[in-house]
Amino acid sequence: MKQNIYFVGAGGIGMANLVRYFLAKGHNVAGYDRTATPLTAALQAEGADITFTDSADSIPAPFRDPADTLVVYTPAVSDDNAILSYFRSGGFETVKRARVLGMITAAGKGICIAGSHGKTTTCSMTANILRRTPQGCNAFLGGILRNTGSNLVLAENSEYSVIEADEYDRSFHQLTPWLAVVTSCDPDHLDIYGDEEHYLEAFSVFTSLIRPGGHLITHTGLKYRPEPAEGVTVHTYSGGSEGDWHAEDITYGEGTLSFTLAGPGGLRIEDMRLGVPVEINIDNAVAAAAAAYLAGAIPDEIRAGLADFMGAKRRFEIYLDGKDGTPVLIDDYAHSPNEVKASIESVRRLYPGRPLSVIFQPHLYTRTRDFAPEFAEALSGADEVIMPEIYPAREKPIPGVTSAIILDRVLAPRKRYCERKDLLNLIKNRNFGILMTLGAADLDALLPEIKEILEKR
Repeated sequence: MKQNIYFVGAGGIGMANLVRYFLAKGHNVAGYDRTATPLTAALQAEGADITFTDSADSIPAPFRDPADTLVVYTPAVSDDNAILSYFRSGGFETVKRARVLGMITAAGKGICIAGSHGKTTTCSMTANILRRTPQGCNAFLGGILRNTGSNLVLAENSEYSVIEADEYDRSFHQLTPWLAVVTSCDPDHLDIYGDEEHYLEAFSVFTSLIRPGGHLITHTGLKYRPEPAEGVTVHTYSGGSEGDWHAEDITYGEGTLSFTLAGPGGLRIEDMRLGVPVEINIDNAVAAAAAAYLAGAIPDEIRAGLADFMGAKRRFEIYLDGKDGTPVLIDDYAHSPNEVKASIESVRRLYPGRPLSVIFQPHLYTRTRDFAPEFAEALSGADEVIMPEIYPAREKPIPGVTSAIILDRVLAPRKRYCERKDLLNLIKNRNFGILMTLGAADLDALLPEIKEILEKR
């Protein structure tokens, strides 16, 4: 690996863990991102030279030598980016982030967790278990693990790497897992795949990359067809009673959730308690426990890693718990219809009887266009839906595609459109039982102010 590594799109959550990894390995690291954020500030404080001007002039001098500089970029960066164009035209080695993760999985035992939803939490749970074991793990997470305050877990001498296997742009086809988990395969990213058939095919290809002697842990009832190589052991799992690995004796009470993990060969690990006690995490916990067990974790380590798991930021993150007379305030990254439905059902179960208001900001024009009826059906489980404009991220507007194509179909008792810039004023003048912000947009940036408003009320 070259000594100098430059990241184009350094502030993305998936890129930031590689920035931290190579800093920890003693490399010189620099990069570019469009916008300064708390995450880029943290990376700068850790030693990365990050700039925010899309100009070749902003590239530090030590990173202008193609013989000793590797350039890593994310698919979210457009081809007309001036910095990326400079490197490409200058003979530099330029690789996608997924290629670098592929190098890491090829060099050790990669535990690669894929799925249209659930992968960040499952990755984070797996890492939180394995970091307690003698062998430890490296982990490249798609969210900030609240237990550590970072999206990177390091263990210098561990052969295990926990990696979020992203299906966007077929990135996960660059990996060579020792163990793979497939949590879900609800159609997504149809701007890349075109239709559900090709989306599902990508997951089949992913499972074919597991090295012989490895493991596939796949959720029961998924629509894709696994294609593991000869010598790969296939395990099924669920958060219910089905699968080689599953949950039994599920118990809710006084804000707690516990279950017994049942595994192959009569394995039973009792009194598994979830640090984030919501129903949607049972599935994730079963998969994480199974992966960690196959990587050598013992029952006590699995129990401890799940019990003190604080969650990944923006994954069912509770800002106000409803005690002391305050409303409940929860943020969740749910951005597919099934995730939205599961989040709403979980909060209903956790706080029965309280009225639920949801602010959902659609993420991407293509996703809104492709799944508007499904989003509307999922959101209809709330008592009130508030929806701002679409968050475009990397996309340009599509004529006729607005938040209204979801909102008009929502059947909740109350619904309204409110531009993002007006949300705080709306909240100031309202009372809430439960307020939940949903989606992969940037509503989380408003949460400190929302929390302050609700606490004052």
